[in-house]
Amino acid sequence: MKLYKKSNLFKFILCFVVFFSNSLITEIHAQNNLTSPVKITNYSDLNNWAAHPWKKDLSDSISDGIIDRRVNDSSEDVFFIHPTTYLQKEFENWNADVNDVAINKKTDNSAILYQASAFNEQSRLFAPRYQQAHIKSFYINPNIAKDYFDIAYNDVKASFEYYLKNYNNGRPIIIASHSQGTKHAGRLLKEFFDDKTLQKQLVCAYLIGMPIPDNYFPTLKPCLFENQTGCFVGWRTYKTGYVPELIQEEKFKCIVVNPLTWSSDERLASAELNKGGILQNFKKIVPRVVNAQVHHNVLWSCKPNVFGKIFFTKKNFHIGDINLYYMNIRENVRTRLDSFNKSKK
Repeated sequence: MKLYKKSNLFKFILCFVVFFSNSLITEIHAQNNLTSPVKITNYSDLNNWAAHPWKKDLSDSISDGIIDRRVNDSSEDVFFIHPTTYLQKEFENWNADVNDVAINKKTDNSAILYQASAFNEQSRLFAPRYQQAHIKSFYINPNIAKDYFDIAYNDVKASFEYYLKNYNNGRPIIIASHSQGTKHAGRLLKEFFDDKTLQKQLVCAYLIGMPIPDNYFPTLKPCLFENQTGCFVGWRTYKTGYVPELIQEEKFKCIVVNPLTWSSDERLASAELNKGGILQNFKKIVPRVVNAQVHHNVLWSCKPNVFGKIFFTKKNFHIGDINLYYMNIRENVRTRLDSFNKSKK
């Protein structure tokens, strides 16, 4: 009886906290007055691009040990949508200011350096700054958060339309993204590529760090092998044996492609197949850093094989979704581009 009473008391307290939190968030939402018109970012201004072929930026970086094979007159493009870097504990607006120096510095020194650069060998790289939603937008009432994600997506859409009009000229396109960027990339693919004429220009979409239900796209299909084109890949990385409770409760099948084999086969891919990841030191390639195995809706990997790994206790490897498989992604971009170009001859 005592256990029953304590359980009910706990549920009551939990319900009260959730109710109070949602009420507070609703009040903050109202105070931000987001029903007023929000300006779309001007993408004719190079300052509003975190990566762009016409300027020197951190997406141009090459780690030590990598042969620089970049082609200055590349005939292909990568459109990269960066993850959430608006993480401040205290904030006034739910959407980031694209002119915020601190946020832009964080974006450039993390996502652009460690993620976007994986795509810089064969292609011109475009990565817009956008009015990204704050990280807490993922944890509040979805009906409220939708406003903030819409503001962010409208920027992403505007930047892509500007890119198409001013830079593309019929060139093959790779869409690459991580986390919040993938949330927007999915919408972008639906609106511009899925069963549209532009799908013929799609080499591959690397939709990483967010769940992609197997029925999300009406016609766009997941990639089944390493040189397939006009398709998409995706994964979310966790420590082997761990699946967060939230993911356990998912009622849909998620597309998960193993970046060491480029298939959805659930057999373990040995770390021997990992051609190198990049961890905290961008200049150092770490070969065989992790293995990988598709497990239902997630990708499992071992602890990173680095000095001091015994002290590594994290089970969510979200932050390493791209850089743990950096060299494999880099090689795969080359493979798919070669396959795409051959198919057009």
